[in-house]
Amino acid sequence: MDLYPAIDLRDGRCVRLYQGDYDRETVYGDDPVAQALAFEAEGAAWLHVVDLDAARTGEATNRPIVGAIAEALSIPVQTGGGVRTAEAANALFDLGVERVVIGTAAIENPLLVETLAANHRVAVGLDARGRDIAVHGWETSSGKDLYETARSFAGMGVDAFVVTEIGRDGTLEGPDVDGLTAMLDATDVDVIASGGVGTIADLLALADVSVGEKSISGSITGRAIYEGRFTVAEALTALKTTPV
Repeated sequence: MDLYPAIDLRDGRCVRLYQGDYDRETVYGDDPVAQALAFEAEGAAWLHVVDLDAARTGEATNRPIVGAIAEALSIPVQTGGGVRTAEAANALFDLGVERVVIGTAAIENPLLVETLAANHRVAVGLDARGRDIAVHGWETSSGKDLYETARSFAGMGVDAFVVTEIGRDGTLEGPDVDGLTAMLDATDVDVIASGGVGTIADLLALADVSVGEKSISGSITGRAIYEGRFTVAEALTALKTTPV
């Protein structure tokens, strides 16, 4: 299972929200590029970047920072937040982003995903409270079911699903293992888990989730790293030494 250290951007800074609430923000740093380089130096194989401002408003105010991160790193960058048009996605690919995560637009316009996935690596962000998918910066219910929606993307060439249980995001209370197990059962697409990781034991629990031959392909982790629960290097060592 790959580890995706997370950089969430708001007003150009590294932040984390609690359960997606923009009024419950913690700032962790003012230099996202330096933070990205530090994660790479510790051995991260991927970096996950979210433009929180764009996720809320659709305005990609942090795009230059995303580009600076992608240019500075030798590892691939996965990024999302407010990617609602082909132009927005292509702008990120042009900056060197390896995989773009599309959330709200994927739910409202699945054809956009299919079109982009024909030539690029595209992940669909499925952000849910229970089984109810949320859109527009997690502030609005889409009324769509998490697992039915995942199944609807079959055959579209989607590279991965980034699955977030909003109620656990930023809480450090552990991932939604049951929900992620159900997601593995619902799709053959790679599943990247997001939300709730607070300990290395949580990462190992995710690595142990499987349905038949399928397992969780990655875990996005932010607050636990920033608050010193474990380092990227410690997490990678634990994941590498755990029997499969």
